[in-house]
Amino acid sequence: MWSQKNKAILYPGWRGEVKFPLIRMFRYNINRDPPGVENAEVVNAEMSKSRIALVTGAGRGIGRAVALRLAGEPEITAVAIHFRSIARDAETTAAEVRKLGKEAETFKADFTQAPAAAAMIADVETRLGPIDILVNNVGPFFLKPWAELEDGDWEKAFNDNLLSTFRAVRAVLPGMRSRRWGRIVNLGFSRVGQNVAFPNIAPYAAAKSSLLILTRTAAVAEADRGITVNMVSPGLIEGGVLPAGAKLKAMGVGKPADVAEAVAFLASDRAAAVTGTNLIVSGTWKM
Repeated sequence: MWSQKNKAILYPGWRGEVKFPLIRMFRYNINRDPPGVENAEVVNAEMSKSRIALVTGAGRGIGRAVALRLAGEPEITAVAIHFRSIARDAETTAAEVRKLGKEAETFKADFTQAPAAAAMIADVETRLGPIDILVNNVGPFFLKPWAELEDGDWEKAFNDNLLSTFRAVRAVLPGMRSRRWGRIVNLGFSRVGQNVAFPNIAPYAAAKSSLLILTRTAAVAEADRGITVNMVSPGLIEGGVLPAGAKLKAMGVGKPADVAEAVAFLASDRAAAVTGTNLIVSGTWKM
C-alpha cells in the first residue's frame, strides 16, 4: 500500500485530488491508493515509447538497408517505405520489415513536386501514426562532364537532392515540435563540404553541399525542441557507382549496412547530444 508519506514525496503539492501525467490521466483521492497500483502497471511514457520511422527512397540499396536496420530497434514499431516509381522494390522492403515483426506500409510520392511531400506525410500519419524519425535517402547520383552541363541538370540536381529533402523536413517538423522529440537524418556523400573541384558531378556535389548547410541550420533552429538533425555521408558503397579502373585501398568500399548502422545511431536516444554533425561512412576512400 502507498503510505501518506510516499504520496507526499512523489506528488508534492497535491491537495486531495491529483492528475497523474503518464500514459493515461489517473485521478485518486487522498484517502485511498491510485487504482491498480498494488499490481502495478503504472508505466512511464519514456519506458513505453513506440516510434514510427519514415525512410525515403527505401526500395533498394542504402534505403532498404536503413529501413531494415531501423526495424531492428525495439522502440520502432512501424516503418513507412517511400518510393518514387518502382512499387515492386518498395513492397519487397516492406515484406522484409514485416518479417522482423514490425508494421510496414509503402507510400508513393514524387517530392520534386512541391505538394507531394506534405500530402504523403499526412497519409503516413493517417495510416501509421505520427512520424518520429525521418531519414531522407532520396536523391539520385548522376555523372555528367562539366562541358556538357545544361540548366536542366542543375535544376534537377537541386530539386532531387535539396528541395525534396527540405519539403520532407518541413512537413514533419510541426508534429515533432508538438511532441518535443524528433530525429532527422539526411544522406549526403563522403566529400560533401570539401569545397574542391568536381568536374564530373558538379551539380550533385553542389546540391549535397547545400544540404549540409540546410542540415546544420535546421539542427540549430530546432535544438531547443528536442529535435536533432544530422547527416550521414557514404563513400563508395557496394551496389552503387564505383570508379572504373580505380585501385581501391583496404576498406575502400563499404556496404549499405554500414551506412544503416550510422543512421540507426543518429536516429536513437543514444545520440541525444549529437546534432548538426556530418558522419562520414567511407572507409579509406579519398583519405
